[in-house]
Amino acid sequence: MDKQPGVQFLGPRQRERAWEQLGSEQFDVVVVGGGVVGVGAALDAATRGLKVALVEARDFASGTSSRSSKMFHGGLRYLEQLEFGLVAEALHERELSMSTLAPHLVKPLKFLFPLTHRLWERPYMAAGFLLYDRMGGSKSVPAQKHLTRAGALRMAPGLKRNSLIGGIRYFDTVVDDARHTMTVARTAAHYGAVVRTSTQVVGFLREADRVSGVRVRDSETGATTEVQGHVVINATGVWTDEIQALSRQRGRFRVRASKGVHIVVPRDRIVSDSAIILRTEKSVLFVIPWGNHWIIGTTDTDWNLDLAHPAATEADIDYILGHVNSVLVTPLTPDDIDGVYAGLRPLLAGESDETSKLSREHAVARVAPGLVAIAGGKYTTYRVMGKDAVDLASEDIPARVAPSITEKVPLAGADGYFALVNQTVHLGRMYGLHPYRIKHLLDRYGSLIDEVLELAAESPELREPITDAPDYLQVEAVYAAAAEGALHLEDILARRTRISIEYSHRGVNCAEQVAKLVAPVLGWDEAMIDREVETYRARVEAEIMSQAQPDDASADALRAAAPEARAEILEPVPGAVPSGGSARS
Repeated sequence: MDKQPGVQFLGPRQRERAWEQLGSEQFDVVVVGGGVVGVGAALDAATRGLKVALVEARDFASGTSSRSSKMFHGGLRYLEQLEFGLVAEALHERELSMSTLAPHLVKPLKFLFPLTHRLWERPYMAAGFLLYDRMGGSKSVPAQKHLTRAGALRMAPGLKRNSLIGGIRYFDTVVDDARHTMTVARTAAHYGAVVRTSTQVVGFLREADRVSGVRVRDSETGATTEVQGHVVINATGVWTDEIQALSRQRGRFRVRASKGVHIVVPRDRIVSDSAIILRTEKSVLFVIPWGNHWIIGTTDTDWNLDLAHPAATEADIDYILGHVNSVLVTPLTPDDIDGVYAGLRPLLAGESDETSKLSREHAVARVAPGLVAIAGGKYTTYRVMGKDAVDLASEDIPARVAPSITEKVPLAGADGYFALVNQTVHLGRMYGLHPYRIKHLLDRYGSLIDEVLELAAESPELREPITDAPDYLQVEAVYAAAAEGALHLEDILARRTRISIEYSHRGVNCAEQVAKLVAPVLGWDEAMIDREVETYRARVEAEIMSQAQPDDASADALRAAAPEARAEILEPVPGAVPSGGSARS
């Protein structure tokens, strides 16, 4: 069960083969980092006909790329910062993904922008939304529509009448960021990239004055090997400075980590037919519909502690509740919260000490012969960032490098998606599933739905829901391990599915069931099942305890003390901490 026609299965046998390839083949490009920028660069290079390797110390999207606001958006608020180029670029990418590259993953989303000031605010915001629409914001979605107070309250009855004087309806998009990142990685593998997670860079190889590859260590076993490449791309986000220090080369820019926290509450706690965007004293707060929930965030504070496991504090949660409750008829309480997550934005260190004012533009630099670094940017522009990194890296590749074509390369599951949506009822009959369930699967896997359900052909019970997480079928957990590169319970419960934030038990109640489902695929015995379950439970317990702490330091100490699923990962990698940098990597 390694490969189906047209789609690369990232399963256990592929993982073994990838290790052999990494240690024995010469690559044109070695990409370090399995976040959205890294996998985007790998896909860009592979579709140019280059021989590509991608390594990730943990899991796809295990850092920033699974902890965003879940939007593939143009960045409306960047218009006020006069970053017109960034907004236009992001809107182009949003349109491309929604219509061509990933229509199964990137969906249009209706927003309400409440107006709170008379006279000046409506024309001011109208001008901004008009610019947003003209830059490309309304190609696949309707343009702005102005609403009276009564009209706005009909759209969002859960808002206090005195919290607005009117509103503007506009559209952006929503995306499951972790699933999207993993899908980009699988697409890169389909086009020939050797992709391997739990593979940590612990050193750089050199020939004379140039970087000629990396030394990697298996985060599961501790085994090491050397990967030869004409050029290495450092796409590690908030770890950019640490990997830069490991290379012993002086960096051209520095990256600062800004912590963003989101809370997840049941859908019935806020009465609204649309997402809501609220102004705060520093930035904006999003209230995003997410299945049976709302995602509310985000914060924006400097972070100098553990990069792998940023911790939300009681103060972060109170900040979000305070702001959203100021406009809600029925206030939210801590007891309403089903999930909390914290992520780190990799911002280019620059002019201002306030992270909310740092630029979201990206930077790419040839740090040394054979070494390129890319950082900054925003999730929506990952494809452009990958293209720019490979363009610069091509200077170190002996052969002629073709131009980027990823504008024309749909992600795995995109081809045929729209036709399958029209066949939802037929597919439901064929597989014995309710049309609602088919739609859920199509919006996660697109045209790979047959591949997923085929795994249940001889075990029909796998088409039953996970007992304590009924939004997901049991076969989805099996497919995550067999085809999507998941190696641990955390990978499945936090990223291949979003059970860890969508249920108040945060995945603990179904951890044992899921572990037993994937054990035959991953070769787990009873002892390994027990270890995975206990490790996951300890991680959840540490997160919940950290969220009751008053400050970052105490929250970080609790979260960092939880055991690692990847037993052999090094934190930090010896020699990888720059002066003044994080104590951990």
